[in-house]
Amino acid sequence: MSLTTVSRLFRTALRTQMVPVANWSSKPAKHHITAGEQAIAMTVMFITILGPSGWILAHLEDYKKKE
Repeated sequence: MSLTTVSRLFRTALRTQMVPVANWSSKPAKHHITAGEQAIAMTVMFITILGPSGWILAHLEDYKKKE
């Protein structure tokens, strides 16, 4: 890819209109989420994301063995 092609692609990307992904609203939330519900949601998210990574790192030496 030449430099002119890259610059043309960059200019085209800058000219395009961005489509809004989410509708922002300044209204208050319809449902109030309590602190307990937020804590449960965050805990589940952390376990879902960090759990498998932690398992692999904890058992890394077992995976290295060729038995």
